[in-house]
Amino acid sequence: MTKKPDASLAQDQFLSILSREEALTRFDAALFPRVAMTERVALAEALGRALAQDVCAPIDVPPFDRSNVDGFALRAADLAQASETSPVRLALNDEVIACGTAPRFAVTPMTATPIATGGPVPRGADAIIMIEQTQPAAGAIDVRRAVSAGQFISSAGTDMARGETVLRAGIVIGAREIGMLAACGIAEIDVMRIPRVAILSTGDELVQPGGVLKPAQIFDTNGPIVAAAVRENGGMPIFLGHVADDEAALEKAMRDALARHDMLILSGGTSKGAGDYTHRILSRLGQIIAHGVALKPGKPLCLAVCDGKPVVILPGFPTSAMFTFHDMIVPSLRRMAGLPPRKDAKVEARVPVRIASELGRAEFVMVALVEGADGLLAYPTGKGSGAITSFAQADGFLRIDALADHMAAGTSTEVTLFTPHLRVPDLTIIGSHCTGLDVAIAPVAQSGFATRIIAVGSLGGLAAAKRGECDIAPIHLFDDKSETYNKPFLSEGLELVEGWRRMQGIVFRKDDTRFAGLDARAAVGKALADPHCLMVNRNQGAGTRILLDRLLDGVKPEGYWNQPKSHNAVAAAVAQGRADWGMTIAPVAEAYGLAFLPFAQEHYDLALVTARKDKPAVQALLASLNSEETREALKAAGFTPAPSLLRFVRNDD
Repeated sequence: MTKKPDASLAQDQFLSILSREEALTRFDAALFPRVAMTERVALAEALGRALAQDVCAPIDVPPFDRSNVDGFALRAADLAQASETSPVRLALNDEVIACGTAPRFAVTPMTATPIATGGPVPRGADAIIMIEQTQPAAGAIDVRRAVSAGQFISSAGTDMARGETVLRAGIVIGAREIGMLAACGIAEIDVMRIPRVAILSTGDELVQPGGVLKPAQIFDTNGPIVAAAVRENGGMPIFLGHVADDEAALEKAMRDALARHDMLILSGGTSKGAGDYTHRILSRLGQIIAHGVALKPGKPLCLAVCDGKPVVILPGFPTSAMFTFHDMIVPSLRRMAGLPPRKDAKVEARVPVRIASELGRAEFVMVALVEGADGLLAYPTGKGSGAITSFAQADGFLRIDALADHMAAGTSTEVTLFTPHLRVPDLTIIGSHCTGLDVAIAPVAQSGFATRIIAVGSLGGLAAAKRGECDIAPIHLFDDKSETYNKPFLSEGLELVEGWRRMQGIVFRKDDTRFAGLDARAAVGKALADPHCLMVNRNQGAGTRILLDRLLDGVKPEGYWNQPKSHNAVAAAVAQGRADWGMTIAPVAEAYGLAFLPFAQEHYDLALVTARKDKPAVQALLASLNSEETREALKAAGFTPAPSLLRFVRNDD
């Protein structure tokens, strides 16, 4: 026989009424931080799971410079004078480079090598011309147009660079992320374990769907609804049926559920009615956080923690149950599952840069969304047709009509999202990238702030900061007049946060005896005197390029127009023998096993948009930079933290 409570208990059901904010704060504080529940799964089983820890690329992707088209690998300089009326004839080398075929011969002046899409670029070549833009000749080709250095070439590591953080903990793994992991050769991955959520319905009046209703009974709606909502938000629902209004039976069911599951959700039995036993049971099992929340609907909500596991008693009415579940419970459930918070995804955005398009074809451009001064900005994410990260790092896509050959900068357009759970970054960083930046940002991401890094070089970052398109622009620019770094490049509205020092130097293969016993300047001099010593440069706008140009003093040796956009690509070119020397930073040289001749300790600093200094995510980054943990991590990564990381320098100081 069911035991009924006496009248003295009937008026003691609500301990106190809390505001929504206070209830959430107390519930969160009682549950977190907690030891993450993780497990290792095969890549094929990782879809939809939350990544448990950051993933760094173990290799360069692509691992070598490769062709983007079917055509011919050649030297751009050989076609400088080519035109329709004055074609240039190039002799064909005696090999055809296909995918998986290592080149045997270097491309020398006035020669070309047939190459297939995806084939590795041979030594000496710095551009590819499409086959349809050539005319065959006996053992040669005729070319009637000039090409630019780097045309149709994807440099090693331009998609993912060895050691680069390519996926951050907490990201939900989709098909795009699986493609990235597969491209890195990763077969297993650590993910957050899916929380097992036990669901119990309470009440004498309930009948499970498919049963027969008796007078005063209703079908159990909450059980199936809550189970579906749990699954939608990253949990594994286990519906245990319904329990009648019997205190002993209910306590046993709750104890059994808590012993075998990570979370327990009940519905019904939270009002002031005399049949409410649950709060008394919870007081014996653990700690009641809230019993009554100032919500409409949803006031009769009970939150508790038993042995570190959340216990939730939802209101009996389905509308109230679902409102309170999504508003109050989903944040904790998703956090336990390692998933990002749910957010609305409205998608009107402005394009900050001109986007070229091919006339006559409708084009869908993948974009990453960041917060600008006047709303969302849609930055194109393209790194080339073979780049996996173009897809994985995009939030959605925009469409350019077939009759347009571009979308003008400043255009407001509709962005179609890849997922309804868009989270606009809390911290936007646009400028020069450095592996030290990953070290500094890690604590920010661990604090729950979404970050986005768009690598466009120091000058591109400054331009974005001036337009109000980012919070931080990392730069490393040397001013010849003042012989100082970065400060002279500040403009109104920007201030400098000193970051860290990193050693730039000349790299070469350790078995290359030409540079033995030399310093950086002497090594460059030796290289310039040797016509067979091939350099690899950096892209215009990069701080490293400015250093190199100062060192070269106007000389443009063989390989000067080979201009990859990252330190890793430079190191890969030298390590793989496609070039003999170049300039990169010491940690990258060490990672690739290259000899390193120090040249200049440059300053890698952060240009901060003053108007955004008080943003919580910006403050989190500044706190990270000033922490002893980050300083030690930077040292371990091969960098030297600035004497005072939080020293601000304005442009008028």
